[in-house]
Amino acid sequence: MSTPLQGRTAVVTGASKGIGLAVVAALARSGATVVAGSRSSTPELDSLVNQGPVTWIPVDLGEPQDAERLVQAAGGRVDVLVNNVGGAPVRTGGFLSVTDADWQRVLDLNLLSAVRVTRAALPLMLGAGQGSIVTVASVNATLPDPMVIDYSAGKAALVAFSKALSKEVGPRGVRVNTVSPGPVRTDLWLAGDGVAATLSAAAGTTPEDVVAQAAAASVTGRFSTPEEVAELVVFLAGDRAGNITGSDMVIDGGYIPTW
Repeated sequence: MSTPLQGRTAVVTGASKGIGLAVVAALARSGATVVAGSRSSTPELDSLVNQGPVTWIPVDLGEPQDAERLVQAAGGRVDVLVNNVGGAPVRTGGFLSVTDADWQRVLDLNLLSAVRVTRAALPLMLGAGQGSIVTVASVNATLPDPMVIDYSAGKAALVAFSKALSKEVGPRGVRVNTVSPGPVRTDLWLAGDGVAATLSAAAGTTPEDVVAQAAAASVTGRFSTPEEVAELVVFLAGDRAGNITGSDMVIDGGYIPTW
């Protein structure tokens, strides 16, 4: 088995399920020692911890001190940071229904949590003269949708933050990239309180109808899987992507038209 990240230490946020869980598994398969941060664990994450080399740290990244605590659990070395934590509440009531408190919660989760963990990990990377930061954004950063207006704004800011940081730290050996998935088969879309269920309840259809319509908007006719997103993250984390920085890699099955 190829282990391109053998001997590396990685920190992953939002690690208990979905894309984050898939990233933890893929990093571990690639030989990395993984520090997985999330508010709570899941049986799937517990299984990865039992198999090793994965350590789970309970954190609430809405609390600034928890970002420091998560990075400290890596033991003084962080080669890879994956900022994955995020969430997309659906605003069926439109823009005027979104309060200041709603905006603050969504921006705190989707932007400032990544800023905090990056701030905690970056000194270790700069001290080592190398490192890779991969942040999970969204196609909504460049294809904003009124149903997720605050989420779209937060993800756009996240991409801009990452691009700006890449210019500062690239000359010192640290690469910074973002991955922007389209619809992915995770709880964000498919859970009982996810995007599909919320939109279907407002429109008087079924969650299956919403999923089918979203999938049909992609050239491939399907959602990406968390594992497919994770493989892209691991590629960007490793040496094979050694001259890629400041990039936003889209994985959306052709959801955004390009030419």
